[in-house]
Formats: sequence, structure tokens, C-alpha cells
Amino acid sequence: MTPLDQVNLSELPSKNTRLEQTRLLLQEALTSFEPGRVALSFSGAEDVVLIDLVQALGLKVDVFSLDTGRLHEETYQFIDTVREHYRQPIEMLYPDPAGVQTLVKEKGLFSFYRDGHGECCGVRKVAPLRSKLAKLDAWITGQRQDQSITRGNIPLREEDTNFAGSSAERQPSALIKFNPLSEWTSADIWNYIREHEVPYNALHDQGFVSIGCQPCTRSVGPFEHERAGRWWWEEATKKECGLHSQNIINVVQA
Repeated sequence: MTPLDQVNLSELPSKNTRLEQTRLLLQEALTSFEPGRVALSFSGAEDVVLIDLVQALGLKVDVFSLDTGRLHEETYQFIDTVREHYRQPIEMLYPDPAGVQTLVKEKGLFSFYRDGHGECCGVRKVAPLRSKLAKLDAWITGQRQDQSITRGNIPLREEDTNFAGSSAERQPSALIKFNPLSEWTSADIWNYIREHEVPYNALHDQGFVSIGCQPCTRSVGPFEHERAGRWWWEEATKKECGLHSQNIINVVQA
């Protein structure tokens, strides 16, 4: 398969352009780095599409998922379903118990409704992810440009400036972040899931679109944006949990 930067995507059939682009980028990501130095971050529908594509290419990828301790039961069931369906090992990353204990002791179990989600996500998600990325040269995400206002300019491939300093071992020091589904739409994702019978989280059938921790996720109504159900009490330009904080838009007050 030809490397992505050597392909003129405008010459591909239009309906296959994004799919072929994604395949090329996945192959690049999984063949350009040593085994064990690149991994896929898994949590939702987009990520299982990536796992399906990787297996269809005959490639292998390390997969990890963040267990905050506050996920829905359906999400835990979904993770096991994916593990069994694809015979894919999934490494679960957990927060430092001492950090969680200190946060809960000082601020209670629901401080994010009052203080914003940043502190809780920092303990339960960002810290364990930082530890994982310190061992990697690249990681793969399922981010899409149309997911939210903060993701409208996500490139297919970028340098992760948020976590680049996590490791003193990384040579070169840059951490590469692949977003193979950047240009896919929600419709693209769900068409692929239906056509290829890809497993998905049962919460999607209950009106949930973007799914995170149970206290911070709600179903969305007709005509609501898919991430309206995430941290719904906060400003839309701040709806990133810290995993992709370089997407956050700084609003300048006039």
C-alpha cells in the first residue's frame, strides 16, 4: 500500500476517498513505529471502527482504554464485547488511588458540577494517560472534526504538544498523534458500523451519542449536537477532558 503523502486523494472515487485515506494513515501509523511504541486509544464507536479497519488490513495494534471508575455498566460490557469479538487485548488504565481519595475527601464525589470537570478528569483520565504516553512514540485517536466546536480543525496527523514532554526516553522527543477519522462525519461512522456489523455501546440505542463518565453524560434530544450531552453545564468551547486539551478554544472577551 502506498504511503499517504504519495497518494493524490482527489483521484480516488469520491465515496471511497475517506475510507482509503484512513486505511493509508493506519498503515503508516502501524508500520512507521516499533511494536509497543504506538497504540490506539479506545472508548467509543469511532475507535471500534478503527479496530475493525486495522484487522481488515491484516495488521495488529496495541489498544488501551481509560477506566475512570465512573463509567456506565453498558460501557464496561461494550469493552468486553469488543475484546471478545475481535480477540483484541485491551489494556485498562486506572487512576492513582491516592489521587482519587484526596480529591473525594476534600471535595466530594460531584465537585465537577460546581468547580468544572477539569480537576476530576485530571486525576481520573489525564494522569493515567500521561503515564501511558510516556512509553509511546505515537498514538491513534478516533477524533472527528464534526464532533464539536473544539475539534473543527483536527488534522489527520499532528504533533501532540500536550503530552510531548511526558517522556525523557522518547527519541525523537516529539509525540505523534494520528486522527485517521478526522474527516469522517457521524453518518460515515454509523454507516460503516451498520454495513460491517461492528459492535457498539448499547447506550447509543437509548439516545446517548457521545459517551463519557456516567455523572457527566446524558442522552441528547432531537436537533441537539452530539456532544451536548457531555458536561452540559459548561461552555461549549471548553468541552475537552484534558486528553485533547490542545483543541480548546480560548474565547476573547470584547
